Amino acid sequence: MEAIDEFATKVWYNRHQVLKEKIEEGIIEIVERETFPIKDHTTRPIQRDIWEGALRAAAMVEERLGIDNLGPWDDFEWGMINGKLSALRWVLGDEWDMLDT
Repeated sequence: MEAIDEFATKVWYNRHQVLKEKIEEGIIEIVERETFPIKDHTTRPIQRDIWEGALRAAAMVEERLGIDNLGPWDDFEWGMINGKLSALRWVLGDEWDMLDT
């Protein structure tokens, strides 16, 4: 279970970093309140309070795992992380390729 937690956390953190880059580049906008319906999920804005919570969560991950243990990884290393996560979850009863974080 500890390994599943570590791998899922690393996958979440990487997705968070990609979102952070998109915000910094102006692709994703931070808004006070998200409005619906969403027209384009690739540029879907993020609500400020949600983003602030994600930043706090990322800081806790960095402290817990150490920034040096959070990538960047090449494609092979990403395949290993995701493969191990999927295999461990499958052994415990999840669907194969279950990579939700």
